[in-house]
Amino acid sequence: MTKILNATKIILSYYISKITKKPIHWGHPMSISIEPTTACNLRCPECPSGLRSFTRETGTLKQDFFRTTIDQIARTCCSLTFYFQGEPYLNPDFLRMVTYAHRKGLYTLTSTNGHFLSDEVARDTVESGLDRLIISIDGLTQKTYESYRKNGTLRKVMDGTQNVLKWKKLLKSSTPHVIFQFLVVRPNEHEIPKLFAMAKSLGVNEVRLKTAQLYDYKNGHILMPDNVKYSRYVQSNDGTYRLKNEIHNQCWKMWHSAVITWNGLVVPCCFDKDASHIMGDLKRKPFSHIWTNATYRDFRQQILRARKEVDICTNCSEGCSIWA
Repeated sequence: MTKILNATKIILSYYISKITKKPIHWGHPMSISIEPTTACNLRCPECPSGLRSFTRETGTLKQDFFRTTIDQIARTCCSLTFYFQGEPYLNPDFLRMVTYAHRKGLYTLTSTNGHFLSDEVARDTVESGLDRLIISIDGLTQKTYESYRKNGTLRKVMDGTQNVLKWKKLLKSSTPHVIFQFLVVRPNEHEIPKLFAMAKSLGVNEVRLKTAQLYDYKNGHILMPDNVKYSRYVQSNDGTYRLKNEIHNQCWKMWHSAVITWNGLVVPCCFDKDASHIMGDLKRKPFSHIWTNATYRDFRQQILRARKEVDICTNCSEGCSIWA
């Protein structure tokens, strides 16, 4: 009942804020993303982790700090995403943290490149209580896969997926709900029809197609799909490209969710990859204070007034993902 009441408060305050154009906020976030690590084994060309282009520190979430943070939010929060940047399974305490969150009554999910799902880790994943496992599979041959997943090996991803599905069956577990996430880029878009058949044959629960965020898209990009349906961008009359979706002065994420970096910085959403908009530091202030402080309130006001002027909003995918 506490979580239902909290969700009701958030929804009401969000719609009142949209109408009044004032950042009214009641309740606490229903959804939190926390970053197990910024490190990654791959070198994906449009990812700050892959490009090693962060200006913020690279590091790993510590278990004691994680538990302290979860204890602050578990009463009203519904779901916890173990992902922001980096590869979660590179954190040696990752699955122990999943178990702790699961026991606190949180719906848990993560996104992985699938390279570390050995037989033992796959069993530990199923036993951890993880509710949802998103596995990035961005190609059905090694050639198409590595066109984006630089330094990646498709065979490892396939073996890891099969390991998880095997242990789900052996342990008679309905979780984790396994999703194949396919980042659609020009080299792999022709493989989409085969993707669904392969996922079904393996026993994967769901397939999700995702548009690619490209940093330098104005004059086109080598990774931009030919089929505009799968692109986050559309061509203008002058030949240049722009974001397909309009940027409206509203954002549901600013009312119901937040992102926490590995070292305790609270940032508005997953598009602030370099933590350039810090709402507060959990090493100095409790989450409840940060969530309602002047910095957060002013940021929400800016979203309601002129979202186009907020740098992290200019390439936002809200409404651009393709669900299948």
